[in-house]
Amino acid sequence: MDISRRNLMTAAAAVAPLAGLSSAALAGAASASQDTGPCPLPEAPGARLAPRPPMGWNSWNSFAGTITEAQTLETAAIMSEKLLPFGYDVLTVDIQWYEPDASSYSYNPHPVPALDAYGRLVPAPNRFPSAKGGKGFAPLAEKVHALGMKFGIHVMRGIARHAVELNLPVYGTKVQARDIADTSSICPWNPDMYGVDMTKPGAQDYYDGLFRLYASWGVDFVKMDDMSRPYDAHAPEIEAASKAISRCGRPIVLSLSPGETPVVRGPHVRQHAQMWRISDDFWDDWGMLAAQFTRLENWTQYCSAGSWPDADMLPLGRLALGDRDTRFTPDEQRTLMTLWSIARSPLIMGGDLRHLDAATLALLTNREVLAVNQASAGNRPHYLEDGMKVWSAWSEDGRDCYLALFNVTGGERDVGVKLAQLGIDRPAQVRDLWQNADIGVAQERVSAKLPAHGSLLYRLRFR
Repeated sequence: MDISRRNLMTAAAAVAPLAGLSSAALAGAASASQDTGPCPLPEAPGARLAPRPPMGWNSWNSFAGTITEAQTLETAAIMSEKLLPFGYDVLTVDIQWYEPDASSYSYNPHPVPALDAYGRLVPAPNRFPSAKGGKGFAPLAEKVHALGMKFGIHVMRGIARHAVELNLPVYGTKVQARDIADTSSICPWNPDMYGVDMTKPGAQDYYDGLFRLYASWGVDFVKMDDMSRPYDAHAPEIEAASKAISRCGRPIVLSLSPGETPVVRGPHVRQHAQMWRISDDFWDDWGMLAAQFTRLENWTQYCSAGSWPDADMLPLGRLALGDRDTRFTPDEQRTLMTLWSIARSPLIMGGDLRHLDAATLALLTNREVLAVNQASAGNRPHYLEDGMKVWSAWSEDGRDCYLALFNVTGGERDVGVKLAQLGIDRPAQVRDLWQNADIGVAQERVSAKLPAHGSLLYRLRFR
């Protein structure tokens, strides 16, 4: 897609590497990997689990709670062929894989989920036939692994209400489900679970047994829902899940949902999870996208290896059980990908890959754009003008500056920034990363005319 640009370049001689940076910017580039905000943070415990923002696909935006084993395998094959070469390697089966009668985005008010003898949720065999005989997700995970990808599941906080009704034993203990359940701790939007009272004997054992089961299935990624809101009330179970993962014998990335996770709890959440949602469910609505700018700005200080504020999935392509395509305009789709990339949010595609069109595929697989998401540092917003958003970052070696310009108004307008405002005091060679093209040299200012809700993503090089 062509983006209208205006006179951003003038002739200039090449300059030596880093010669275009002021002393302040040189210091910033040299310490870019530690540039996480006002106070440098210690390495997150999960730095080795998720050294870069996770990339993958999740079934929620396109299948709700209805996905089957056949649909998962069909999607996995497409993902392996078309997205895995670009780094999208985590396939996640979202909510209610244990519910035999799941049918849409609404929930059965009195569910009878599939359970094992210890009250742990297992895949509904009518939807995941390879799970029969107590095999769980192991056969499906094995097939996903054979394609070169990781396997993820969505789970809800707590213990199944049906397990409490049956008062099933807790694995590895002498207590029963009713002994650890907190029946006053109820998710307001999903009827499947009760919270777990972490002060009760056997409560941590329950979570330990849960994650040992997931590890035995070959699960690599767990999106745990009804955790981040209200945060303080659920903090004991966040800690319990983190501790259980450390004991399960398999490296598992923990992603907390939904948001809005309170920013003041950043130090706590990064100790126990590798991803956490910064908003409620994000869908293809400009108002929601506009709101994510401020949320991502607020969370910048906590963005580092193993510590990824999550702006949620990418609602692109075919959505909502096949009922419609994304409502985002082409300009808004590019703005979405540009913002998620410059802010280093995880990139989790939500659209139905069975209907993946060429334009959406191109949007997801631009290697130069993905490099900003996966391999940049010192990512930060600049507060310059109303109606305009500006972010910058550095390449990991400190040689190049990345610049994202956004027009968040409802009409066309000029958007630009002086190089001096980025700490740069020399001309810069400019490359348009969406167009994969060098477009000239900026002497003092980078600017462009952007359409409503439009964006550009540049690399500035000094040599």
